[in-house]
Amino acid sequence: MLLDRVKPLDAILATAERKSLKRTLGPLQLMLFGIGCIIGTGIFVLTSVGAQKAGPGLMLAFAIAGAVCIVAALCYAEIASMIPVAGSAYTYSYASMGEFLAWTVGWALIMEYAIAASAVSVGWSGYFSGTILEEFLGIYLPQWLAAGPLALGGEEGGFINLPAVLIALLVTGLLIIGTSESAKVNAVLVAIKVTALTAFIALTLTSPEFDAARFNPFLPAGVFGEWGSGTGAVGAAATMFFAYVGFDAVSTAAEETKNPQRNVPIGLIGSLLFCTVFYILVAAGAIGTIGGQPIMGAGGLPVEAGSVELARQCAMPQYADALVCSDEALAHVLREIGFSGIGNTLGVAAFLALPSVILVLLFAQTRIFFVMSRDGLLPARLSRIHPRFKTPHVVTAITGSVVALGAGFFPVGQLADISNAGTLYAFLMVAVAVMVLRRKDAGRARSFRVPAVWLIAPLTIIGCIFLFVNLPTMAMLFLPIWGVIGIAIYLLYSRRRSHLGLGVVEVVDDIAGDETMVPIDPPSQR
Repeated sequence: MLLDRVKPLDAILATAERKSLKRTLGPLQLMLFGIGCIIGTGIFVLTSVGAQKAGPGLMLAFAIAGAVCIVAALCYAEIASMIPVAGSAYTYSYASMGEFLAWTVGWALIMEYAIAASAVSVGWSGYFSGTILEEFLGIYLPQWLAAGPLALGGEEGGFINLPAVLIALLVTGLLIIGTSESAKVNAVLVAIKVTALTAFIALTLTSPEFDAARFNPFLPAGVFGEWGSGTGAVGAAATMFFAYVGFDAVSTAAEETKNPQRNVPIGLIGSLLFCTVFYILVAAGAIGTIGGQPIMGAGGLPVEAGSVELARQCAMPQYADALVCSDEALAHVLREIGFSGIGNTLGVAAFLALPSVILVLLFAQTRIFFVMSRDGLLPARLSRIHPRFKTPHVVTAITGSVVALGAGFFPVGQLADISNAGTLYAFLMVAVAVMVLRRKDAGRARSFRVPAVWLIAPLTIIGCIFLFVNLPTMAMLFLPIWGVIGIAIYLLYSRRRSHLGLGVVEVVDDIAGDETMVPIDPPSQR
């Protein structure tokens, strides 16, 4: 049976139980930590994509995506406080639902993190080309070097997004040699991001250019749009979900939180509510000042974001200054309303902050890959450590190459949608794992328990499915196709070489570098 291998939770916790974490974090600290983790990529990069999908309904899209994240966050908080070790949803699934489903989650996470890193690289490229090169240096990259081939050989598209490729490879190189962010540098970048967005909100909402008439019609593509098109407020919510990814980092701090039963939900929900309101105000400021109505195509539907047709329309003079056509939406808005200097400063903020997001995403992806390799589910050579740099250089190099490839040839909106498909699957499985562990291991200590789990966990599952089925058809199909490939690898390779299947559980502590080998009775191999 495929579901016969469940990693013993006691073995997974063996490492964590050797560590004593001091509870020092209060609710305000958790909220600030969450805000720093959440604000970044999506709001800087995807505002124009969301406007093309929903128009002013982008504000409703942020509210819908935030609501799904809030219920998912509570599930993450309980299971992270119960299983405070590396591996994220992959490890949680291994301890609750078994190796096969854990493999599918890990395989989806590998896709999610890699494609998300590609999306951020493309977003960074827009700010680099528009603000740093054009505004400050007066250098204009030719189109064939500044954008991926929206249509191979087509004149609307480019050949390769060279800046996106270069930043992906640069960050990969930094990870291989062991360079990491310092807490002080990260704190400065968080301050820059929040300050820049606060200034954007203040300048746009108080600008003489602000006109409430720009919000009419509020839902030009309706609430749901056409199924499979990814348009409408819900379709935009499925895309803008990308702007919230990172909140789960708050849940991992449950073991270091004072009074976690009270403070963890305050930190999680508080940071998500703050960011949701922040995002809605940013969208209102952008749309109210220069407009955000989508470019409509045949049948009265918005032209697909990232498509050849949209690129063709955006090349026309009447759309040259449109929000939906900008690669650096927020800086573009400020320039259009007479704040070029501040707009350029915001562009520099994105230019400085986004590479740190790429680094975190690549780090997370390679560590998931690394843990799966150490579990025997992937070849051991992938977890090989560099003799000098002491990093998993093989898997990092492979991941970085794939990320650079995606960044070079695909538009940001399509990459974000595909990444969201993997994220939604992982969040759904975390909600399932919470319910399974409540039944299988009800007596296990939990420093945080989901209130009304019988309601919150099913709402998380329903919310994730709801957003998934409102993604564009290509993004919906990518996950099952990727999943079939993963299942084939599992059945042909991983199941026979699994350490758990061979009767050994290897517990790895990524922080301390310790290992605990726990022998168990091997299950029958089928």
